Amino acid sequence: MKKLSLAMVALLAVSGLSLSYDKELARRFDAMFSQMTPEVLKQKPCQIDAKQLFEMMKKKEDFVILDVRTPAEQAIVAPTWKNTLYIPMHELFKEENLNKLPKDKKIVVVCHSGDRAAAVVAALRALGFNNAYQFKGGMVELAREVGRSAVDYVK
Repeated sequence: MKKLSLAMVALLAVSGLSLSYDKELARRFDAMFSQMTPEVLKQKPCQIDAKQLFEMMKKKEDFVILDVRTPAEQAIVAPTWKNTLYIPMHELFKEENLNKLPKDKKIVVVCHSGDRAAAVVAALRALGFNNAYQFKGGMVELAREVGRSAVDYVK
């Protein structure tokens, strides 16, 4: 019975620890995500789709593509747009890499499917890069759309 009591006390102590969380980090996430109200999300101000990207290219708009995929993914296929930065997500938030990002032109963040790009854009915007946009659908959607309509836009 004494062993069972000790085990219960140990279990409660461990479970109590697992219920705690980093309150400062939660406060920072709250500051970041509280900006994403239903009204803001309805407008999709942080997204660019393939057709919009092709229009930007056609108009010779000055923008940067930021490819946040892993080096292995980039080695297989990668954007060749003249203003492309290849900085994997796991290295992006180092000071020297953030300093490479422009503040005066759009940053179109690309990943495989758009999920990592969405997270990166939320973080970049929280840092003050309000010129960051998620490329909706990622490289998967870009490849699909290139086959459909790129010739109408990029010549």
